[in-house]
Amino acid sequence: MGLNEAPLLFNFEVESSENFTYIPMSVRFNLDRFGLRISLAQWQMLPLEDRKLLARFPVEDDAEIEPNFDHALFEMLRTHANVEPEWFTPDESPAWRDTASVPQSVERQAKLAGLAGPSAARWAELEPFKRYVLAKLSRKQEINHDFIPAMKEFG
Repeated sequence: MGLNEAPLLFNFEVESSENFTYIPMSVRFNLDRFGLRISLAQWQMLPLEDRKLLARFPVEDDAEIEPNFDHALFEMLRTHANVEPEWFTPDESPAWRDTASVPQSVERQAKLAGLAGPSAARWAELEPFKRYVLAKLSRKQEINHDFIPAMKEFG
């Protein structure tokens, strides 16, 4: 599978990413699946075109589909920031992969936002990447400003 024609951004991200000033969810997904961590400062050291290119990589839940994300990121960071990303061991069974039940963090975030959380049936129907996004946006104890727009966008 090749690169997407355009950077993958949800509607709620267009404004909140502020023209790629902040790391889009597609890049966060690929960082997490490859076990890589970069800081916001490192992200912002990359030229805009490199940030857009990283957001074009596929978001399939299979690291074998597009193995070049990590290589591209390493090369870009070495070239423009003279740093390398940190490595970590990815979670083999993240809560967003479980289609049988809505993660507690998503239910908690929905409650904080004054929304009804997704039903188990609706959760199971969501594309894996959308489940990842909702779980990622709900990992902290306080309300995430992108959670409500994401819930609305995902139906």
